[in-house]
Amino acid sequence: MKDLVTLNLKEFEKKFEILVRQMFSFMDVGENTAENFYHAFVLGMLVGLKDTYYVNSNRESGMGRYDIMLEPKDKKANSFIMEFKVLENKEEKTIEDTVESAKRQIEEKKYEESLIERGFTNITKMVFAFKGKEVKIEVY
Repeated sequence: MKDLVTLNLKEFEKKFEILVRQMFSFMDVGENTAENFYHAFVLGMLVGLKDTYYVNSNRESGMGRYDIMLEPKDKKANSFIMEFKVLENKEEKTIEDTVESAKRQIEEKKYEESLIERGFTNITKMVFAFKGKEVKIEVY
């Protein structure tokens, strides 16, 4: 979690990928429940940040509902919007397509709106894209 909040995001992604490969079974990330599984897993990881962040899940902001938002108790610290997306074979051909789809969703739905309204300026947007046990994290 230290890598996440200090924006050492390449290291965070590397460690997250190792966790997924070593800990999960394909049975854990079933076709119909994968997004919920990953969402709950990351939410559980973030509990350790509760002293310095408000950890919000599935709340409305802008024109939609984000997956997870980390709102720092110190307004100068980094805030995070996290979106989880599983590759849908009908609409996306690659995990990179899934990343782009999730980024479009964050922007079109204006998930950062509630943070901006409350005066947060350091907003990090993260996409977690999954295909079975394969994961790609993109930050922008």
